[in-house]
Amino acid sequence: MPTYEFRCRECGTTFDVKRPMSAAGDPAACPTGHEDTVKLLTMAGLSGSAAAPAGGGGGGCCGGGCCG
Repeated sequence: MPTYEFRCRECGTTFDVKRPMSAAGDPAACPTGHEDTVKLLTMAGLSGSAAAPAGGGGGGCCGGGCCG
């Protein structure tokens, strides 16, 4: 199940919520009870050449060189 990161506009708390993708846009209450929150854009799961292991490898999304 995907994890979405939210930030409370009132107290500044950042928190994670696990929910199905079908509920990705639903509002989430702050753990301290505030309702004014915003979903943050995160880049988890994305990788590029900067994320390649030391000593080579690379090769794009699969790391095996089959895609480039």
